[in-house]
Amino acid sequence: MKTALDIIFIIICVVLTVIVLMQEGKSAGLTGTINGMADTYWGKNKGRSMEGALEKATKILAFLFIVLAAVLVSKFI
Repeated sequence: MKTALDIIFIIICVVLTVIVLMQEGKSAGLTGTINGMADTYWGKNKGRSMEGALEKATKILAFLFIVLAAVLVSKFI
């Protein structure tokens, strides 16, 4: 069981790293806001875009990362 959890934990770590690196920086959005582009289609529908999907995936994987880390550590105590 521990080996399976370790493998899942490593996969989550790698996928989380890749997803975070795929996201745009916050400064990219700031430039659009300053120029008045916040009211464009992509600004209004960010949750439906690829960036929104990446943010949701990041939140879910971060939660799983924390839960699995706690489970794996508690096995050693």
